[in-house]
Amino acid sequence: MYENRKRKNTATTTPITITTASHPLSKNMQPPTTTATSTKKTLTVTPSRLKDLLLILSFLTIIYLLFSSPRPQLSSTPRTAPSTSFLTTRRHIVFSIASSSTSFIHRQPYIRLWYNPTTTRAFAFLDREAVDPTGNNTRSIMDPTLPRVIISKDTSSFPYTFKGGLKSAIRVARVVKEVVELNEPDVDWFVFGDDDTVFFVENLVTVLSKYDHNGWFYVGINSESYDQNVKNSFEMGFGGGGFAISYSLAKVLARVLDSCLVRYAHLYGSDARIFSCLAELGVGLSHEPGFHQVDMRGDLFGMLSAHPLSPLVSLHHFDAVNPIFPNMSKTQALEHLFNGVNVDPARVLQQTVCYDPVHSLTVSVAWGYSVQVFEGNEFLPDLLIPQRTFMPWRRGGNAEFTRFMFNIREYPKDPCKRPLVFFMESVTSGKNGIWSNYIRHDVADCNRRLCHEESETC
Repeated sequence: MYENRKRKNTATTTPITITTASHPLSKNMQPPTTTATSTKKTLTVTPSRLKDLLLILSFLTIIYLLFSSPRPQLSSTPRTAPSTSFLTTRRHIVFSIASSSTSFIHRQPYIRLWYNPTTTRAFAFLDREAVDPTGNNTRSIMDPTLPRVIISKDTSSFPYTFKGGLKSAIRVARVVKEVVELNEPDVDWFVFGDDDTVFFVENLVTVLSKYDHNGWFYVGINSESYDQNVKNSFEMGFGGGGFAISYSLAKVLARVLDSCLVRYAHLYGSDARIFSCLAELGVGLSHEPGFHQVDMRGDLFGMLSAHPLSPLVSLHHFDAVNPIFPNMSKTQALEHLFNGVNVDPARVLQQTVCYDPVHSLTVSVAWGYSVQVFEGNEFLPDLLIPQRTFMPWRRGGNAEFTRFMFNIREYPKDPCKRPLVFFMESVTSGKNGIWSNYIRHDVADCNRRLCHEESETC
């Protein structure tokens, strides 16, 4: 199965219908003449008239001050028109990766997927030097294709009282202060994530370009898990999905962060601390659905095949989920996804629904990932709802653990009742457009075929 997206000529001869669910005076003029008279007029200033003049002057002064003084943007929603775009590029973003000496080595493949040393600025913050299996430390084995490693400062003097939690949360929270104090030039945004966060940088640039980096903005997303949001906050940007802080806001936050961290010793994670300190500054979260915390386990097919129309910005928790393509390792599957990302990042996972009235088929395309073919005509709103192919993040019998922040439709347990699925095999780009090729994936012998695969009637 092939999908061709042409750059200029979008006409098609196929019967498939595609439905998409973002004055001065002139030289010749003379002033009027007046005739002088000998009459003298005297202007008398009474106390009441003087009072009126003072009131008028005071009012004009207040109006001038109100409209001439610059004001920071503190709102949780952007104060810009949707069509406004600010000049942000990859080089205007500094990434801060929270890692540790124990996890940095085996999570480097995730970082290499999105980090480009020639176009991307990033730093990896560790608690101490990491050592690989050969006994070399990170600085002696540092790959030039990886971000520069920075050893975080000691945070043992900060209080941490969350029972059963990890005190490293304080060190990770202080990454905000430490990266600002590096004084990198030409920074518009600081972006924070974990060492298993995979960013889609071009799409991130597109999203952040909607916001004025001179204002105070905190951009990210909460968890997919209702339970995790209850325990933390529905308005908190979760660190695994990544969040962005505008330069002007980060500078202010860095100055007050240490004193703020002392007040929040009772919180669990680093992202909860940053959220709380930003709340003290009057800044709330600007929600962007392209960020993904991925607080779920197992098969992400249902989520990825029904991605919102917002650009894909980040994915997380790959150690806890299945490979997103069949018959591949987790790293191989992500590299395969980036074959499409590198050709057309804005198009990846964007959903298009097509109807074939002749054969009574419905086709749902998640570009660069999968194609699903349903028998009969499926309602478009139903196809925008993720199928339950994944499991909750927290295990246990508590019903709260199974609740998500979006609607879910059931995925048939019988493989023969599921739609036919084709996974992306290759993406190529040429002067005539972009071709994406998808190959059928069978999980059971159901003796099914598409009605147009043979000339006989199905």
